[in-house]
Amino acid sequence: MPVLTLRAARIPVVALTAGALLTGCAGMGGGSSGDKTINVLMVNNPQMVDLQKLTKKYFTKKTGITVRFTMMPENEVRDKISQDFANQARQYDVATISNFEVPFYAKNGWLLPLDGYAAKDKAFDQKDVLPSMRQSLTAEDGKLYAEPFYGESSFLMYRKDILAEKHLKMPERPTWQQVADIAAKVDGARKGMNGICLRGLPGWGELMAPLTTVVNTFGGTWFTKDWKARLDSPEFTKATKFYVDLVRKHGEAGAAQSGFAECLNNLTQGKSAMWYDATSAAGSLESPKSPVKGKIGYVQAPVEKTDSSGWLYTWAWGVQKASRHPDNAWKFISWASSKEYESLVGKTFGWSNVPAGKRSSTYSSAEYRDTAGSFSEETRKAILSAKPRDPGVQPRPTIGIQFVDIPEFADLGTKVAQEISAGRPPVRPSPARHAPDEPGPSTPRQPGASPPRAAGAVACWEQHPSGGRRRRTGRCQQAGPFTGGLPPGARPGRRHQVAQDGWPQPSEFLLMVSPLA
Repeated sequence: MPVLTLRAARIPVVALTAGALLTGCAGMGGGSSGDKTINVLMVNNPQMVDLQKLTKKYFTKKTGITVRFTMMPENEVRDKISQDFANQARQYDVATISNFEVPFYAKNGWLLPLDGYAAKDKAFDQKDVLPSMRQSLTAEDGKLYAEPFYGESSFLMYRKDILAEKHLKMPERPTWQQVADIAAKVDGARKGMNGICLRGLPGWGELMAPLTTVVNTFGGTWFTKDWKARLDSPEFTKATKFYVDLVRKHGEAGAAQSGFAECLNNLTQGKSAMWYDATSAAGSLESPKSPVKGKIGYVQAPVEKTDSSGWLYTWAWGVQKASRHPDNAWKFISWASSKEYESLVGKTFGWSNVPAGKRSSTYSSAEYRDTAGSFSEETRKAILSAKPRDPGVQPRPTIGIQFVDIPEFADLGTKVAQEISAGRPPVRPSPARHAPDEPGPSTPRQPGASPPRAAGAVACWEQHPSGGRRRRTGRCQQAGPFTGGLPPGARPGRRHQVAQDGWPQPSEFLLMVSPLA
């Protein structure tokens, strides 16, 4: 039995601000003018490396548009894109953004809507883009702000030969309890093999991605539709305990250090009999040199109370609203996310390298099915069944399956993941609330009444320079105990101008709640 440091623990509740940053008034860029060069900032994933290799010969030669690429690791590129787009600095015309950033980037006024371009470009065939992908890249105003380059969901991968040896059959749509039962029976089936591999590495995009899908299908949620934190709910606690217990009993050794890459290696090297993770992993498992090629079965993400539970993620192309070359930017996007480009990649680098997961036509391609036949249909079904606006059993305050789509979630999710992975002592939340004799958010305040104060609250501020615009940074510039008076109606998820000693004046704060012992 593997020794595991990951332990179940009650999670401190952190009720943070709802809503994205205030929309700015960024200026629109002009047309393409005479300059036929665009600057593209993108993550340095293998699919983007292939794109860079093909662009000059197949795009620039055809259109006359030169593309200058800048490639960075994921964490670095997110910071760089945020800085450039927030300031509308025009250093980059196009950037790779995900469905996590699109809603609040759009609300902040940083992105150019692409509906008009897509509607006029009949060859692009917008209707061929999978509905769930289109939805995840559409903001609250109903406009499309990005086009997917490739996408993924999550599903369960398992060793068919190992289950056959144990006379076990994997259900087409297993429940998590069925998965746990199978994990117990195949644990130790081969020397050094554990029953299942699940991410335990702290991070909002590591441990919290699969765990949040488990929380969703167990009936839990991070927040209610009115932004009340639910991390200490029975459903969230039950899902977390189930996940941690499953890994502790039948999972990989060193789970707290295991992320996507480690679990991929475990299944590839025969150290795990099952793995729940991204559909994009299947290409590596079925590659010609993979020792488990042909031995892996694929089924939909396990469920409990929901019909589906797979996540949804895409790297997509967004255009900076202030770009001077929006027309040329669209021409590049139209080519990079086209059917034509997928065919080019398949013929040049092999069909397993196609940036799939975004178009219906990909899964009807005979060439693609010949290579990805063992997992292509399950991948398609997983992406189509993903419900980014309705991933659980209750209404949500914002879009997102494996994340809560607000800028602050990157920090919040990582901190909660650290608590779970480290098994820190339980902490009870102390939510900010109106005192019994204070009026609630919808109650008019009586003349002369003193403003309420927030017990156990912290806040972050953004300065309003005198006579200037709000400075939008995408993250708090400072956080600390809030002791100032709250305006009428103040509650988590609302912004308010407020005065407090030690803060630049005038300021605006975001009310949050910190855990107190």
